[in-house]
Amino acid sequence: MATGLSSGSRRERGELGGCDCIWRQGASSGRSTSRSAKFGPLRQFNGAATANLAVARQRPCRPTAARNRPSDRRPCRRAEIDSQEEYAVSTTETAKKEPQKLDAIVFGAGFAGLAMLHKLQNSLGLNARVIDKADGVGGTWHWNRYPGARSDTESWVYCYSFDPTLYREWKWTERYPRESEIRAYLEHVADRFDLRKNIIFSTAVLSAHFNEKTSRWDIETDKGDRFSARFLITGLGILSAPNKPPFPGEERFKGQVLHTARWPHEPIDFAGKRVGVIGNGSTGVQVVSELAATVEHLTLFQRTPQYSVPAQNHPLDPQFLDGIADSLEPYFDRVRKSATVFAFEDAKVGAMEVSAEERERVFEKAWRDGGGFNFMFGTFNDIAVNRESNAAAADFIRRKIAQIVTDPAKLEAVTPTDLYARRPLCDNGYYQAINRSNVTVANIRQNPIIEFTEKGVRTSAGEVELDYVIFATGFDAVTGNFTRIDFQGRNGVKMKDHWAQGPRAFLGLSAAGFPNMFSLYGPPGPFTNQPPAIEWQAEWVSQAIKYAIDNGIETIEATPEAEQAWLDECKRIEEMTLFHKIDWWVSGANIPGKVKAVSFYMGGFGEYMKHAELCASQEYKGYTLSPAKARAA
Repeated sequence: MATGLSSGSRRERGELGGCDCIWRQGASSGRSTSRSAKFGPLRQFNGAATANLAVARQRPCRPTAARNRPSDRRPCRRAEIDSQEEYAVSTTETAKKEPQKLDAIVFGAGFAGLAMLHKLQNSLGLNARVIDKADGVGGTWHWNRYPGARSDTESWVYCYSFDPTLYREWKWTERYPRESEIRAYLEHVADRFDLRKNIIFSTAVLSAHFNEKTSRWDIETDKGDRFSARFLITGLGILSAPNKPPFPGEERFKGQVLHTARWPHEPIDFAGKRVGVIGNGSTGVQVVSELAATVEHLTLFQRTPQYSVPAQNHPLDPQFLDGIADSLEPYFDRVRKSATVFAFEDAKVGAMEVSAEERERVFEKAWRDGGGFNFMFGTFNDIAVNRESNAAAADFIRRKIAQIVTDPAKLEAVTPTDLYARRPLCDNGYYQAINRSNVTVANIRQNPIIEFTEKGVRTSAGEVELDYVIFATGFDAVTGNFTRIDFQGRNGVKMKDHWAQGPRAFLGLSAAGFPNMFSLYGPPGPFTNQPPAIEWQAEWVSQAIKYAIDNGIETIEATPEAEQAWLDECKRIEEMTLFHKIDWWVSGANIPGKVKAVSFYMGGFGEYMKHAELCASQEYKGYTLSPAKARAA
């Protein structure tokens, strides 16, 4: 509690308890050297469901002037100083708009932003706004509309669970939903909980500076809007800042250049066209799988072959979803306590603890069941940490690829040879697409792209004539959106400078020197299926804000000691894994000049929750809580 804090005093909280890696150590015996044996994932892209679109339209938005005040809500008691507080802006430009004063402001209108706004608006009764540069809700799903875009997380756990009625009324149509169905779901959520009235669309945030005179955040947008907010919460997403490597001569190309993360809203007819796809991560795999049967010819410009397993996507029976809704709380409690926050059960034995015949049986079953994360973490519990177990999984996938891709040159090109230690992919016929006669694989590690020409792309092996070039080159992941906004904390310290050697924030939520600022699914945070984790974090943040308001706390700020201890813990766990042995987008390797860094807590979400719950139960140990100061009238 904050009782006993005198005006001007500061309470410091520090240390961080240890936690073992959720994966098993790779010992020669294959035996576990840590308490648990699991791991935590990510997510990706998706498409359409007319039944759900109809549901989404059943609840039109209420007039923006009306405030939603549920009778059963228990608003926070705001500190008395809020009504007396003087306002001092952080700029001398007087011609700008008068700042709008808010209790809280949220950046981003995806899963994180909507969950946070619901908590602030409908649970705490605060005056809050969301800002998003898109013209609608959806976050990354507003922009990623490319062919084949869908989530690789099971739809029934790629959603919120805070409202049983919401869960029961929305009927997902596929195991892995397309982007349009996810977007329709988020639109339905925004309407159902009357969130649109407090969302500002088509507006980009330029700067967010902490004003030390007022202990508030001063925000400016590209529309000239100005806000003064007591709390700042970001829901920027880890996959939302597009990465498009430059190539000479692109302006000469007579065809059309597209990027998957900024896909046009209007449909494109690729029938009879020559299409080049640059990049073969999760996005490239989805694009190739979707377009190969439609285009005249497709050329995949590939640098690194990927391990991918079948998605085994299928329609969903509504009764299956009703069964989950009947026991929603215990179901999602199990999901959140798992390592990955996926629907499957975590594996409990290591690959080398069973016979070769049993390993083959387990891998075969996972191949038939489908799902990339299921194959890596639902089969055996040490694939991500034990080289021998990892090699067994990789060998199985390579043998499956050889059964599908019959052209020797293509088979050599798409067969991976390194560790099975990147994001585990799944696909809807990727290797079958590669095997088609109208698909060519260009190895740009051996023959790099030199330039664009008027007719297409020239590699060191020659020119490839194209009508379309699709960049499936991913994102400046994890930190990209944080460093592109001018965040400035205490003493004028900029976030990009604070993170110059990689992201650092206590629990992935709070960076030291940036008071009253929280980042949902921020780095280094849990590496999981996002929506259930985001929802849990939104509740945690809302309770921290309520605690601060109810106890007269002016600022809540992570200590440098807690921030460093958390980063050390994240590093310790990642170094136990094989993910640490390779360069990939998670470490920033896809962005030239970006420092290789630890971006995630890989101890599993169950362990992550324990850390955060302990912090809150000890009056937010790891944070400095500064009491409100009296201000002149």
